[in-house]
Amino acid sequence: MKVLFIGGTGVISSACTELAIQQGIELYLLNRGKSIRPMAEGAIHLQGDIHQPASVLAALGDRTFDAVVEWMAFTPPQVKSDIELFRQRTGQYIFISSASAYQKPPSFLPITESMPLVNPFWQYSRDKAACETLVKQAGNENGFLYTIVRPSHTYDRTLLPFHGGYTTVARMRAGKPVVVHGDGTSLWTMTHHRDFAVGLVGLLGNPHAIGQTFHITSDESLSWNQIYTLVARAAGVVPELVHVPSDLIARYDPQWGASLLGDKAHSMIFDNSKIRQVVPNFNPAIPFWQGAKEIISWYDEDPARQTVDAQNDRVQDQLITAMKRAFPG
Repeated sequence: MKVLFIGGTGVISSACTELAIQQGIELYLLNRGKSIRPMAEGAIHLQGDIHQPASVLAALGDRTFDAVVEWMAFTPPQVKSDIELFRQRTGQYIFISSASAYQKPPSFLPITESMPLVNPFWQYSRDKAACETLVKQAGNENGFLYTIVRPSHTYDRTLLPFHGGYTTVARMRAGKPVVVHGDGTSLWTMTHHRDFAVGLVGLLGNPHAIGQTFHITSDESLSWNQIYTLVARAAGVVPELVHVPSDLIARYDPQWGASLLGDKAHSMIFDNSKIRQVVPNFNPAIPFWQGAKEIISWYDEDPARQTVDAQNDRVQDQLITAMKRAFPG
C-alpha cells in the first residue's frame, strides 16, 4: 500500500508512522519538518505546509495514494481544501476528528459511535464536528471515499495529562498541593499511542472502513484521583489533591475551564466493539501506570524539559487559596 500521512510526527501519529512502516506500507509524510520528534526511518518525507496549497501541490507532484490520513485539520475550511486537493488522489481519506465532539454531558455510557456530536462548551470540539459534516457531505454528494476516526486523550511519553504540563508534577515534587477538577471521581480513558496505532493502521485500505466512523481508545477507565496518584507515584511522591469545581476553574482560567467543561469533567467510557469488528487484532494492552512511568522517565532524562508554566502555577495557588477560604479547616 502507498499511504500519505499529513503530519506523521505528532503525539498520536508518530506511533502510527512506526507501525505502518513495520508492516511494509510505503509511507509518505507531508509536513514542515519541524517536529521535536525525528523523522521515522523508512518514511519518505515530502516537505510542505498543508495550510499553504501551493507548497503541497509542489511537494505531491502527480502522486496518488491508496489512503491519506489527515492529522492536521481542525477547521472546516482546512477540510474543504483537503477534499478538493485529494478527491482524485486517494482511495480513502481518513479524517482524524476527536471524541471530545461527543455530547457533553453524555446521555449514556459506554459511548458508542452513535452518540450525538453536541458540545456547547468547547469550540475545538464543535469545529471537529463541523469538519466531520463536510467530509460526510462530500461522501454522500460526490462519492468521496472517507473514514472518520475519533481519538480520546491519546498520549505518548512526552504528554502529561494535566493542563500546564509539567507544572503539576513540579508542584507535587515540591510538596505543594495540586488542583484536581470536581471531586476527582469522574472516570477518564487514557490511551497509549502504540495501542491506538494498531487500530488506525488496521483501517488503512480496509474496505469495511469506507464511509464509517470509529473511536479508538483504551478499555481502561480511571478516576482523575487515580490518574494524579499514578503520575505522582511514578515521580516518587505522594500528592496532596485539592478538589475544585470545574466552573470555578473556568472563572480563573477560561481555556483550562473549556477543556474541562467540554471534555474532561465528564466520565468518558467507550465501547470499542466497532473497531474490533473491523480490526480484530486491536487489543489495547498498555495500562496507564506503565505509561506514567514512561512519561516521568522522559521528563527526567533532560531537566530542560521540566518547564513550569508560571501562569498555571499561579492559578493553582489562587484556586487552592479560594477553596481553603471557602472550606477552612
